[in-house]
Amino acid sequence: MPFQKREFPNRFAELSREDQHGLLKTMVRIRTFESRVEELFLNRKVPGFVHLYIGEEAIATGVMANLRKSDWITSTHRGHGHAIAKGAQTDRMMAELYGKKTGYCKGKGGSMHIADFTIGMLGANGVVGGGFNIAVGAGISAMIKKTDQVAVSFFGDGASNRGTFHEALNLASIWKLPVIFINENNQFASTTPTSYATSVARISDRAKGYGMEGYTIDGNNVVEVYNAAAELIRGTRKGDGPVLLECITYRIKGHYVGDPERYRSKKEVQKQVIENDPITRFIDYLKERKLIDDKEVEKIRREASSEIAASEKFAEDSPYPEPEEACNDLFSFSPSEFPEVAL
Repeated sequence: MPFQKREFPNRFAELSREDQHGLLKTMVRIRTFESRVEELFLNRKVPGFVHLYIGEEAIATGVMANLRKSDWITSTHRGHGHAIAKGAQTDRMMAELYGKKTGYCKGKGGSMHIADFTIGMLGANGVVGGGFNIAVGAGISAMIKKTDQVAVSFFGDGASNRGTFHEALNLASIWKLPVIFINENNQFASTTPTSYATSVARISDRAKGYGMEGYTIDGNNVVEVYNAAAELIRGTRKGDGPVLLECITYRIKGHYVGDPERYRSKKEVQKQVIENDPITRFIDYLKERKLIDDKEVEKIRREASSEIAASEKFAEDSPYPEPEEACNDLFSFSPSEFPEVAL
């Protein structure tokens, strides 16, 4: 579906060759991590559900490249890419997927609950639309403390139909909070096409109802994502208030690993793989401008493979939590201090 696009300043052109390579490295690291996780899940090494970010790497990469470590993000059930792009360690992520105690949540959260507050990653979320109001809360914190931090809430097209979406945009707007809502419109809410379940042609149109700006961009073009994020984050950081950015992308894999995908054809997916893969498109972009060659691309892929292999070994070698640790970390205080609530 065609859409109107705002022309954002080309701040990507200000990046050094090394920094542009850095964006490609992040995208390749995400893809390599996700591809290996899919294999591990199918080989029953990883328990629970896994939702892959394959095909959407340009969004997390382009947005996070404009954030500071002190800025916050909230993620979704499809959150591995967000975590990696924000600076999470892939070994601790892999350990969490394995259910090992060296993982980010000590093996208790799994794929959909990876969080690291030290890098501003306030958590992936197994609840659709569960991150909106957490991001708004972070924005309120920045307003009260008078910092110039921003909060970014990533969400899918299906989450825009949840009540928390409307609550969050309304409150962020009336208080002019430093929150950026990033919609990753990957065309499907689980198995339901966005065009069927959403009342507007563009999710960015919903921003108008809350008195904020809304824009739609090509989410598979990391240059376009970077430029849009750079401009909007700068504005929000200086006090312009919240904004909604819709990034049109495509979910290459099923809703979850093992999804039979009866709601779309293999031909449709293959067309996206051939014509719209964000990594291939970015490599072509760099090659056209003589900014990268095949040897450099291969080195980036090789380094990513080595990193993920080491992460897998770390997870394999790590211990599982002991049964008696099951109730640890349930409280922010010691139960011995309050015997009436002790288990």
